[in-house]
Amino acid sequence: MGFFTKLILTGLGWAFGGPIGGIIGFALGSLFSSSSPFVIRSEVNEHFGDTSEKRDFNVTLLVLSAAVMKADGNVKKSELDYVKRFFLQNFGQENAERSIKMLRDILDQDYDLYEVSRQVGRYMQYSSRLQLLHYLFGIAAADGDVSKPEIDVIHTIALNMGLYDSDYESIKSMFVREINASENAYKILGVDPSASDEEVKKAYREMAKKNHPDLVSSLGDEVRQAAEKKFQEINEAYELIKKQRGMS
Repeated sequence: MGFFTKLILTGLGWAFGGPIGGIIGFALGSLFSSSSPFVIRSEVNEHFGDTSEKRDFNVTLLVLSAAVMKADGNVKKSELDYVKRFFLQNFGQENAERSIKMLRDILDQDYDLYEVSRQVGRYMQYSSRLQLLHYLFGIAAADGDVSKPEIDVIHTIALNMGLYDSDYESIKSMFVREINASENAYKILGVDPSASDEEVKKAYREMAKKNHPDLVSSLGDEVRQAAEKKFQEINEAYELIKKQRGMS
């Protein structure tokens, strides 16, 4: 890409600057070969959505998806299909295929995951980071098993994005069920089983507030649907605890 093309791309949103910008800039070079920066601006806007928030979320999803997919040394078709379904739902067949092509280019790159994750933490809203984490676990679970290397990579991303460990454990518990349903419900709410009823209620209110689907509605239908599923799991965990404790 030429100098003016790079200049246009860096102005499209925070995700086109810093370490993420370097990664995505390389991948974009194989997709948009036009010499006109105005054409490229139009194509990138169309490809990633009509708001900078949505573009930044989707660009970041591709970059961090690659890190999770490479974690266990074996990129699986089920994982590629999971990502493709997301872009297909949001942008249609043509752009979904272009996104997967871009993802394949990103998979061939080596980059500093710590710096990438820190960039996300500096600029992305907390609710969007939570939803991003939910998607990363979804990718890891696409083959029916979340491996330890995948968990380690996602944990590294979560920590460097600045997520609270309780929020990380909550989302992890929706995909990795190592304990019984009752204990898992407490993990989803981010509270200890020894907590009082009032502490459980407070934990539920805080978790529901942070994960409400309305907070990510601007990121597209697929994101909102996933947020609704996550919100439902939080509600189901709370209802299970209430029933066990006889809470009103």
